[in-house]
Amino acid sequence: MDKLKQLETYASVATRGSLTAAAKAEGVAPAIIGRRLDALEARLGVKLMVRTTRRITLTHEGSAFLEDCHRLLTDLANAEASVSAGGVKASGHLRITAPAGFGRRHVAPLVPHFRELHPEVTISLNLSDRVVDVAGEAYDCAVRVGDLPDSSLVSVRLAENRRLCVATPRYLQHHGKPQTPADLVRFDCLTLSSDASQTRGWAFAMPEESGETTITHLRPGGPLDCTDGQVLHEWCLAGYGIAWRSTWEVEADIAAGRLVSVLDEFAAPPNGIFALFPQRKHLALRVRLWIDFLKHEYARADFWKN
Repeated sequence: MDKLKQLETYASVATRGSLTAAAKAEGVAPAIIGRRLDALEARLGVKLMVRTTRRITLTHEGSAFLEDCHRLLTDLANAEASVSAGGVKASGHLRITAPAGFGRRHVAPLVPHFRELHPEVTISLNLSDRVVDVAGEAYDCAVRVGDLPDSSLVSVRLAENRRLCVATPRYLQHHGKPQTPADLVRFDCLTLSSDASQTRGWAFAMPEESGETTITHLRPGGPLDCTDGQVLHEWCLAGYGIAWRSTWEVEADIAAGRLVSVLDEFAAPPNGIFALFPQRKHLALRVRLWIDFLKHEYARADFWKN
Protein backbone atom coordinates (compact mmCIF):
# COMPACT_ATOMS: atom_id res chain seq x y z
CA MET A 1 0.00 0.00 0.00
CA ASP A 2 1.22 3.50 -0.86
CA LYS A 3 2.91 5.02 2.22
CA LEU A 4 1.97 8.52 1.11
CA LYS A 5 -1.68 7.52 0.79
CA GLN A 6 -1.57 6.15 4.32
CA LEU A 7 -0.23 9.47 5.63
CA GLU A 8 -2.82 11.47 3.69
CA THR A 9 -5.59 9.23 5.00
CA TYR A 10 -4.39 9.49 8.59
CA ALA A 11 -4.20 13.29 8.39
CA SER A 12 -7.66 13.44 6.79
CA VAL A 13 -9.28 11.23 9.45
CA ALA A 14 -7.58 13.08 12.31
CA THR A 15 -8.60 16.46 10.90
CA ARG A 16 -12.20 15.52 10.05
CA GLY A 17 -12.79 13.47 13.16
CA SER A 18 -14.22 10.31 11.58
CA LEU A 19 -13.58 7.61 9.01
CA THR A 20 -16.92 8.34 7.38
CA ALA A 21 -16.12 12.04 6.81
CA ALA A 22 -12.68 11.21 5.40
CA ALA A 23 -14.16 8.52 3.13
CA LYS A 24 -16.84 10.89 1.88
CA ALA A 25 -14.28 13.60 1.10
CA GLU A 26 -12.24 11.12 -0.94
CA GLY A 27 -15.20 9.30 -2.49
CA VAL A 28 -14.34 5.83 -1.20
CA ALA A 29 -15.91 3.39 1.25
CA PRO A 30 -15.13 3.82 4.98
CA ALA A 31 -13.75 0.28 5.00
CA ILE A 32 -10.95 1.34 2.66
CA ILE A 33 -10.03 4.17 5.01
CA GLY A 34 -10.00 1.74 7.92
CA ARG A 35 -7.70 -0.69 6.12
CA ARG A 36 -5.22 2.09 5.35
CA LEU A 37 -5.12 3.13 9.00
CA ASP A 38 -4.66 -0.48 10.13
CA ALA A 39 -1.78 -0.90 7.68
CA LEU A 40 -0.14 2.34 8.86
CA GLU A 41 -0.30 1.37 12.54
CA ALA A 42 0.97 -2.12 11.74
CA ARG A 43 3.90 -0.72 9.76
CA LEU A 44 4.82 1.75 12.52
CA GLY A 45 4.17 -0.70 15.34
CA VAL A 46 2.29 1.89 17.40
CA LYS A 47 -1.31 2.81 18.11
CA LEU A 48 -2.07 6.22 16.61
CA MET A 49 -5.75 6.59 17.41
CA VAL A 50 -8.50 4.98 19.45
CA ARG A 51 -11.55 4.38 17.25
CA THR A 52 -15.07 3.83 18.54
CA THR A 53 -18.42 4.00 16.77
CA ARG A 54 -18.96 7.51 18.11
CA ARG A 55 -15.59 9.23 18.10
CA ILE A 56 -11.88 9.08 17.30
CA THR A 57 -9.24 10.03 19.87
CA LEU A 58 -5.57 10.43 19.03
CA THR A 59 -3.02 8.80 21.28
CA HIS A 60 -0.02 10.78 22.52
CA GLU A 61 2.08 9.23 19.74
CA GLY A 62 -0.71 9.92 17.27
CA SER A 63 -0.81 13.62 18.10
CA ALA A 64 2.94 14.00 17.65
CA PHE A 65 2.85 11.99 14.42
CA LEU A 66 0.02 14.14 13.06
CA GLU A 67 2.20 17.27 13.27
CA ASP A 68 4.93 15.51 11.31
CA CYS A 69 2.41 14.31 8.74
CA HIS A 70 1.10 17.83 8.20
CA ARG A 71 4.66 19.14 7.78
CA LEU A 72 5.62 16.44 5.31
CA LEU A 73 2.46 16.82 3.26
CA THR A 74 2.84 20.61 3.21
CA ASP A 75 6.48 20.36 2.13
CA LEU A 76 5.50 17.96 -0.63
CA ALA A 77 2.73 20.24 -1.85
CA ASN A 78 5.11 23.21 -1.88
CA ALA A 79 7.76 21.23 -3.78
CA GLU A 80 5.23 20.15 -6.39
CA ALA A 81 3.89 23.69 -6.71
CA SER A 82 7.36 25.11 -7.26
CA VAL A 83 7.93 22.98 -10.36
CA SER A 84 4.41 22.73 -11.70
CA ALA A 85 3.51 24.26 -15.06
CA GLY A 86 1.40 26.89 -13.40
CA GLY A 87 4.22 28.04 -11.13
CA VAL A 88 4.05 28.91 -7.44
CA LYS A 89 0.79 30.37 -6.18
CA ALA A 90 1.54 31.97 -2.85
CA SER A 91 -1.24 33.95 -1.19
CA GLY A 92 -2.19 35.61 2.08
CA HIS A 93 -0.75 38.48 4.09
CA LEU A 94 2.99 38.78 4.77
CA ARG A 95 4.15 40.86 7.78
CA ILE A 96 7.86 41.69 7.72
CA THR A 97 10.10 43.98 9.76
CA ALA A 98 13.62 45.34 9.29
CA PRO A 99 15.97 47.95 10.81
CA ALA A 100 15.07 51.44 9.61
CA GLY A 101 18.25 52.37 7.75
CA PHE A 102 18.90 48.97 6.21
CA GLY A 103 15.22 48.47 5.49
CA ARG A 104 14.84 51.74 3.60
CA ARG A 105 17.73 50.93 1.29
CA HIS A 106 17.72 47.16 0.90
CA VAL A 107 14.31 45.80 1.87
CA ALA A 108 11.68 48.37 0.92
CA PRO A 109 12.73 48.59 -2.77
CA LEU A 110 12.39 44.80 -3.07
CA VAL A 111 8.88 44.53 -1.64
CA PRO A 112 7.03 45.74 -4.78
CA HIS A 113 9.16 43.46 -6.96
CA PHE A 114 8.28 40.46 -4.79
CA ARG A 115 4.60 41.28 -5.06
CA GLU A 116 4.86 41.51 -8.84
CA LEU A 117 6.02 37.90 -8.77
CA HIS A 118 3.28 36.90 -6.31
CA PRO A 119 0.31 39.23 -6.85
CA GLU A 120 -1.95 37.28 -4.50
CA VAL A 121 0.26 38.19 -1.54
CA THR A 122 -0.36 41.43 0.40
CA ILE A 123 2.54 42.86 2.42
CA SER A 124 3.02 45.02 5.50
CA LEU A 125 6.57 46.35 6.09
CA ASN A 126 7.61 47.70 9.48
CA LEU A 127 10.86 49.70 9.66
CA SER A 128 12.12 50.24 13.19
CA ASP A 129 15.43 50.29 15.03
CA ARG A 130 13.89 48.77 18.15
CA VAL A 131 14.22 45.00 18.53
CA VAL A 132 10.80 43.80 17.42
CA ASP A 133 9.30 40.79 19.19
CA VAL A 134 8.73 38.75 16.03
CA ALA A 135 6.61 36.00 17.56
CA GLY A 136 4.85 38.16 20.14
CA GLU A 137 3.88 40.81 17.60
CA ALA A 138 2.85 38.24 14.98
CA TYR A 139 5.45 39.05 12.33
CA ASP A 140 6.18 36.41 9.72
CA CYS A 141 9.80 37.41 9.14
CA ALA A 142 12.39 39.87 10.44
CA VAL A 143 15.57 40.99 8.70
CA ARG A 144 18.43 41.60 11.16
CA VAL A 145 21.99 42.82 10.67
CA GLY A 146 24.84 41.73 12.93
CA ASP A 147 25.36 39.13 15.62
CA LEU A 148 22.21 37.44 16.81
CA PRO A 149 21.31 36.88 20.46
CA ASP A 150 20.23 33.45 21.61
CA SER A 151 16.64 33.08 20.55
CA SER A 152 13.86 30.62 19.88
CA LEU A 153 13.63 32.13 16.39
CA VAL A 154 14.92 30.30 13.34
CA SER A 155 17.59 32.20 11.40
CA VAL A 156 18.65 31.99 7.77
CA ARG A 157 21.85 33.75 6.70
CA LEU A 158 21.08 35.94 3.70
CA ALA A 159 24.42 37.67 3.11
CA GLU A 160 27.70 38.71 4.69
CA ASN A 161 28.24 42.11 6.26
CA ARG A 162 31.25 43.79 7.78
CA ARG A 163 32.10 47.21 9.15
CA LEU A 164 34.80 49.49 7.77
CA CYS A 165 36.36 52.79 8.77
CA VAL A 166 35.66 55.23 5.94
CA ALA A 167 36.25 58.88 5.09
CA THR A 168 36.23 61.08 2.01
CA PRO A 169 39.41 61.32 -0.08
CA ARG A 170 39.50 65.06 0.66
CA TYR A 171 39.40 64.53 4.43
CA LEU A 172 42.25 62.02 4.24
CA GLN A 173 44.31 64.34 2.04
CA HIS A 174 44.04 67.08 4.66
CA HIS A 175 44.47 64.93 7.78
CA GLY A 176 46.39 61.88 6.67
CA LYS A 177 45.43 58.24 7.18
CA PRO A 178 45.46 56.38 10.51
CA GLN A 179 47.93 53.50 10.44
CA THR A 180 46.58 51.62 13.46
CA PRO A 181 43.31 51.85 15.43
CA ALA A 182 45.20 53.64 18.21
CA ASP A 183 45.83 56.53 15.78
CA LEU A 184 42.10 57.34 15.71
CA VAL A 185 42.51 59.55 18.80
CA ARG A 186 44.12 62.13 16.46
CA PHE A 187 41.18 62.19 14.02
CA ASP A 188 37.62 63.49 13.96
CA CYS A 189 35.57 60.32 14.51
CA LEU A 190 31.85 60.37 13.82
CA THR A 191 30.29 58.14 16.47
CA LEU A 192 26.93 57.01 17.70
CA SER A 193 25.78 58.74 20.87
CA SER A 194 26.20 56.87 24.13
CA ASP A 195 22.44 56.20 24.36
CA ALA A 196 22.38 54.45 20.96
CA SER A 197 22.48 50.68 20.55
CA GLN A 198 26.17 50.42 19.57
CA THR A 199 27.44 50.38 23.14
CA ARG A 200 30.69 48.44 22.72
CA GLY A 201 32.26 50.83 20.24
CA TRP A 202 34.22 50.09 17.09
CA ALA A 203 35.58 46.54 16.70
CA PHE A 204 39.04 45.77 15.35
CA ALA A 205 40.99 42.55 14.83
CA MET A 206 44.33 43.12 16.59
CA PRO A 207 47.27 40.77 15.86
CA GLU A 208 48.92 38.97 18.77
CA GLU A 209 52.54 37.84 19.05
CA SER A 210 51.28 34.26 18.74
CA GLY A 211 50.01 35.05 15.26
CA GLU A 212 46.38 34.92 16.30
CA THR A 213 44.06 37.91 16.40
CA THR A 214 41.93 39.31 19.19
CA ILE A 215 38.82 41.40 18.71
CA THR A 216 39.26 44.71 20.51
CA HIS A 217 36.58 47.37 20.97
CA LEU A 218 37.49 51.06 20.99
CA ARG A 219 35.32 54.08 21.64
CA PRO A 220 36.99 56.89 19.69
CA GLY A 221 35.90 60.41 20.37
CA GLY A 222 35.18 63.35 18.15
CA PRO A 223 33.40 66.70 17.92
CA LEU A 224 30.22 65.18 16.44
CA ASP A 225 28.04 62.27 17.50
CA CYS A 226 24.45 61.28 16.75
CA THR A 227 21.90 58.61 17.62
CA ASP A 228 21.08 58.07 13.92
CA GLY A 229 23.47 56.09 11.71
CA GLN A 230 22.14 57.68 8.52
CA VAL A 231 23.14 61.11 9.81
CA LEU A 232 26.67 59.82 10.53
CA HIS A 233 26.82 58.51 6.98
CA GLU A 234 25.81 61.90 5.59
CA TRP A 235 28.33 63.75 7.81
CA CYS A 236 31.03 61.37 6.61
CA LEU A 237 30.14 62.04 2.96
CA ALA A 238 30.29 65.75 3.71
CA GLY A 239 33.91 65.34 4.86
CA TYR A 240 33.51 65.90 8.60
CA GLY A 241 35.53 62.90 9.72
CA ILE A 242 35.98 59.13 9.86
CA ALA A 243 32.98 56.88 10.41
CA TRP A 244 32.67 53.15 11.16
CA ARG A 245 29.91 51.93 8.87
CA SER A 246 28.54 48.69 7.45
CA THR A 247 29.43 47.61 3.94
CA TRP A 248 25.73 47.52 3.03
CA GLU A 249 25.69 51.27 3.64
CA VAL A 250 28.97 52.44 2.12
CA GLU A 251 29.94 49.90 -0.55
CA ALA A 252 28.33 51.96 -3.30
CA ASP A 253 30.15 55.08 -2.07
CA ILE A 254 33.48 53.23 -2.06
CA ALA A 255 32.88 51.89 -5.57
CA ALA A 256 32.06 55.41 -6.78
CA GLY A 257 35.10 56.95 -5.08
CA ARG A 258 33.06 59.11 -2.71
CA LEU A 259 34.53 57.31 0.30
CA VAL A 260 37.78 55.46 0.98
CA SER A 261 38.22 52.72 3.56
CA VAL A 262 41.11 52.82 6.01
CA LEU A 263 42.51 50.36 8.57
CA ASP A 264 41.30 47.49 6.40
CA GLU A 265 43.98 45.16 7.75
CA PHE A 266 42.40 45.56 11.20
CA ALA A 267 38.82 45.03 10.08
CA ALA A 268 36.87 42.67 12.32
CA PRO A 269 35.55 39.42 10.81
CA PRO A 270 32.25 39.75 8.97
CA ASN A 271 28.95 39.20 10.66
CA GLY A 272 25.76 38.42 8.81
CA ILE A 273 22.48 39.68 7.48
CA PHE A 274 19.77 37.27 8.58
CA ALA A 275 16.12 36.45 8.08
CA LEU A 276 14.45 35.37 11.32
CA PHE A 277 11.07 33.72 11.72
CA PRO A 278 9.24 31.91 14.52
CA GLN A 279 9.82 28.19 14.88
CA ARG A 280 6.86 26.61 13.13
CA LYS A 281 6.02 23.17 11.85
CA HIS A 282 4.42 24.66 8.76
CA LEU A 283 6.21 27.66 7.28
CA ALA A 284 3.80 29.47 4.99
CA LEU A 285 4.76 29.32 1.33
CA ARG A 286 4.74 33.13 1.07
CA VAL A 287 7.33 33.35 3.88
CA ARG A 288 9.58 30.71 2.34
CA LEU A 289 9.40 32.41 -1.05
CA TRP A 290 10.16 35.81 0.50
CA ILE A 291 13.29 34.44 2.19
CA ASP A 292 14.41 32.73 -1.02
CA PHE A 293 13.79 35.97 -2.91
CA LEU A 294 15.98 37.97 -0.49
CA LYS A 295 18.78 35.39 -0.71
CA HIS A 296 18.69 35.54 -4.50
CA GLU A 297 18.72 39.36 -4.65
CA TYR A 298 21.44 39.77 -2.02
CA ALA A 299 23.63 37.23 -3.83
CA ARG A 300 23.76 39.36 -6.97
CA ALA A 301 27.27 40.74 -7.45
CA ASP A 302 26.03 44.26 -8.21
CA PHE A 303 23.28 44.49 -5.60
CA TRP A 304 25.24 46.28 -2.85
CA LYS A 305 26.85 48.72 -5.28
CA ASN A 306 23.52 50.36 -6.20
